[in-house]
Amino acid sequence: MDDLRTSRGLAAHLDEVQVLDVREPFEIMAGVIEGALLIPLNALLSGRMEGLDPERPVVVVCRSGNRSEVAALMLRARGFEAYNLEGGMEEWEAEGLPFPAADGGPGRVA
Repeated sequence: MDDLRTSRGLAAHLDEVQVLDVREPFEIMAGVIEGALLIPLNALLSGRMEGLDPERPVVVVCRSGNRSEVAALMLRARGFEAYNLEGGMEEWEAEGLPFPAADGGPGRVA
């Protein structure tokens, strides 16, 4: 499922995977992929993984793909099938894919 590393690939498979957003709360307020599980990277690295199903693939997202790469590596080391969304939310936005803000309006990358 290498196409899960691209925005379009993930968008086509959203119903088959877990999306894990590792950005900080202020970034998430500006816009998030619907249905994403929200665990900031520092919390994930310190062991917080509530809500993650080890039996389902995980696509990890952040702003640009750097923090999510670290998170995906850690999850793979713990036995998850984990992918990094290359280009992160910046790429998702550039592709014109939807992501609502906390106020219900269109999202933006913070």
